[in-house]
Amino acid sequence: MTLPWLRRNHLRLSLTLCAAAIPASPAAAHALHHHHVRHTHHRAHAAPASLVHQADIVVDAATGQVLATNQADAPRYPASLTKLMTLYLTFEALRDHRVTLDQLVPVSAHAASMEPSKLGLVPGCRLTVQQAILALVTKSANDAASALGELLGGSESRFGEIMTLRAHALGMTNTVFRNASGLPDPAQVTTARDMAVLARHIVHDFPQDYTYFSVPSFVYDGRLIPNHDRMLIDYPGADGMKTGYTHAAGHNLVTSAVRGNVRLIGVVLGAPSNSLRDQEMAGLLNGGFTSEGVAPVLMASAHRAPTRSMVANLLIPQAEAATLPRHLRLAATHGTHDWRVRLGTFSSARAARHVAEHASFRLGGTPLLAEISHHGRHLWRAELTGLSHRAARTACNSAGKGCAAVRVARNG
Repeated sequence: MTLPWLRRNHLRLSLTLCAAAIPASPAAAHALHHHHVRHTHHRAHAAPASLVHQADIVVDAATGQVLATNQADAPRYPASLTKLMTLYLTFEALRDHRVTLDQLVPVSAHAASMEPSKLGLVPGCRLTVQQAILALVTKSANDAASALGELLGGSESRFGEIMTLRAHALGMTNTVFRNASGLPDPAQVTTARDMAVLARHIVHDFPQDYTYFSVPSFVYDGRLIPNHDRMLIDYPGADGMKTGYTHAAGHNLVTSAVRGNVRLIGVVLGAPSNSLRDQEMAGLLNGGFTSEGVAPVLMASAHRAPTRSMVANLLIPQAEAATLPRHLRLAATHGTHDWRVRLGTFSSARAARHVAEHASFRLGGTPLLAEISHHGRHLWRAELTGLSHRAARTACNSAGKGCAAVRVARNG
């Protein structure tokens, strides 16, 4: 499956980047934030009284069968899981041709004032719908989410109403949305079961757009923006979706993972920390796969960078009859940084991601993950693109045997 942006002209993107923001004054940001809060009227479900007990659920994505559950209908604050509905409505708008990926999204003073995590957009600048999508799935950027909400709803408060109506139509009967980002609002609530419903709809309603959630990073305004979701690296088979955190919500996570012909969706709400949240999710998914007759998998050691010996042990001879790879990242930048390196071919996507991302953090460039087929086997190739010639040579010297540096052909 080819990512949507690989079918688009990338030159357009470089023309629409917003300059890095000069932080707004605390007083101005405070005033804008409370202006927003004052106008969120509470015709909503009661806010969660306590987050002492974690809520979670794991379901079969194909059938919707609930495999395990705990407090799945208890009200919880969604935090940045809210952005899943913002993205769902964005994917709907793209499908219905109401917006396009290269359409410019205006950034208002309200959107620019959002608290972190954010891209640092300034009032009056513009970014594309595609860049906003990538900002939401990787950095969970609140300013980009707010700007998208204003584009699609006319105002963010109106977009919140649209989000809620659409959520109820999807079967999320215990959910109320008030903004596009998930920033705190006492009336904005959901449940683990409702988030599983939304995740299933994203997977089934927009299978091509769902692949955005696998992106490990993207380049914006010359900066490499990594994905916050460690499950993409640490849990074999995980290919999305979204993290979330506020003080009131705790640490939230929705994950979808595939093993064999089985796709599961897990939701964890209100965990006490990111690491415990990820461990709980791994346990949920492992238990779910076991109940579905699929052997469980082990988490990778958290934050463990691949050593050269690890790379040597995982490396497979380059496939001679490989099909054209299916890239999971943006195309290379050009100019002086138009070199790409192939770091090696691996037996698992997790190993390839580890190698590509570790090399990216050391050397710069953009990590790429390419799936190839060789004699009926699915293999993954780790690559870096957007490098200078010197950086490409350094990358290959570090990776050792099997690494190749190639210059990317320029269009025109």
